[in-house]
Amino acid sequence: MALPLALLAGCGDDGPMPIPVPGGHAGAGRALLERYHCAACHSIPGVEGQQGRIGPALDTFGRASYIAGHLPNSPDVLQRWIVDPPAIKPGTPMPAMGVSPADARDMAAYLYTLR
Repeated sequence: MALPLALLAGCGDDGPMPIPVPGGHAGAGRALLERYHCAACHSIPGVEGQQGRIGPALDTFGRASYIAGHLPNSPDVLQRWIVDPPAIKPGTPMPAMGVSPADARDMAAYLYTLR
């Protein structure tokens, strides 16, 4: 009887914990996503704004395997993407918004909480 109970122990699990972003602060990241008006193009839970539909919805970003369809979803890649998307993927419609590396770190920390 112990084996079936052990197998059920994982049921109801929401999956892996959010990816940690060293030095990142999710609360500050949420506020920065508002300040940079990211919700003008993206739907982002917890972020005030018009919840745009031009860019992809980010409600499950923390579970995504890829950024922009082909970049591996890792903290370092995401931070570089947030700072300068066209430098990472020329021709992307996502513009560079003048985000500093420190702000990108916090924004990434928040995005990884979205599961």
